[in-house]
Amino acid sequence: MALDLGVLIGFLVIFLTVLIGPFKIHVIEENLEVFLLVCGIAAMTLSGFVKIPDVETGWSLEIIEEAVTAPLHVGDIFGIPIGIFQIVLIVGLLIYKWHTPIHNAIRKLTDMLSVKVLAFLLIVVLGLSSSIISAILAAIILVEVVNAMPLSRKSKIDLTIIACFSIGLGAALTPLGEPLSTIAVSKLAGEPYNADFLFLFNMLGKYIFPGVFAFGLLGVFFLGKADPKAHEMESADYNETVKDVVMRAIKVYVFIAALVLLGEGFKPLIFEYFIQVPSMALYWINMVSADLDNATLAAAEIGPILSEFQIRSILMGLLISGGMMIPGNIPNIISASKLGITSKEWARLGLPLGLVAMTIYFIVLFILKI
Repeated sequence: MALDLGVLIGFLVIFLTVLIGPFKIHVIEENLEVFLLVCGIAAMTLSGFVKIPDVETGWSLEIIEEAVTAPLHVGDIFGIPIGIFQIVLIVGLLIYKWHTPIHNAIRKLTDMLSVKVLAFLLIVVLGLSSSIISAILAAIILVEVVNAMPLSRKSKIDLTIIACFSIGLGAALTPLGEPLSTIAVSKLAGEPYNADFLFLFNMLGKYIFPGVFAFGLLGVFFLGKADPKAHEMESADYNETVKDVVMRAIKVYVFIAALVLLGEGFKPLIFEYFIQVPSMALYWINMVSADLDNATLAAAEIGPILSEFQIRSILMGLLISGGMMIPGNIPNIISASKLGITSKEWARLGLPLGLVAMTIYFIVLFILKI
């Protein structure tokens, strides 16, 4: 059953607004979290006019609860709920308390190693370890190290974007890394795949490991082009207040809640059109995850009825395109918030880099069939 034309137009208007608004309107860029929340509410309201058999659409207490609790709970440690909000807040406060020795240690490290070597290690180590320590913690470590490195603002942004691509890829190796991998393993836990802790590692590892190292080399290349006499070519002093730390955590909370509503709101569009598309086309269409929650797309598209090749191509498309824009992945959101990276600044490198990576993996997956 196709969507009503008016509803379809409404979804397209909301999506284009989310896609274009932050680039064209300064006030949206300055208040991105609230803007996405409003768009999420609009998408949820519109989805309530759509009825799909066996698919819940529109507002419900469960969706409201998920939006409210999703930033607060991604897992448990010793029975204590741990979420993105708590991690960002607690780690932010710890860094605020001990920022001097932390930054001094990072600066000593940059004295011992060249900036390019440190960048390579940062991209690769965080990319590979994010599947264990989580993409959230990897992103927090990333921004603190980058902030203390003697680089110009442009070089810091370039390094951060490349590292977020790496973290987004690496985090998918285990269910601990990010929501997308958690959902994928959960949906494939039964027959015929019986997905376990290492299921995604075994399925995607041969694609992700080379990708992480390639991003590491790319980071070295970009820093090699940096002008050592460029303005601000020095480590930044820590100048945050407790209020800044708390407000960043609140912004991240609103951001995640907004993405939950956007993903759920666009569910009718996903179920009616996306899952009917052949794998090769879906690989490219999944680039919309650059502006939406890729975990929601994974939840809609992944299922035990699919072949291993279909699952692999869907997941790789989602993982790569998630680095192209700020809303596409949790590391992007945290890093952009901490370093004050705008949507335009992210897209300047994120979009072309993502398109190149998507093309390379397309050739590997669909043409070479490796």
